[in-house]
Amino acid sequence: MKKKFKCEVDCASCAQKLQDALSKLDGVDEVSVNFMTQKLTLVAADEKFDEVFDAVVKKAQQIEPDTVITA
Repeated sequence: MKKKFKCEVDCASCAQKLQDALSKLDGVDEVSVNFMTQKLTLVAADEKFDEVFDAVVKKAQQIEPDTVITA
């Protein structure tokens, strides 16, 4: 399943750092963080999508505490 979310990040470097870290999480097939559009695109298996999304939000908060991801 592929879904897009609003993702407020402070700079392009922060977006790249998030994308690199989130792509390493278990269950994440593909992730993209775009600073210009303030969007996060996540691809994960349908049956585990909510679990993977929760892990993505948690990890994003650890890396960049000012990041806000809106479902």
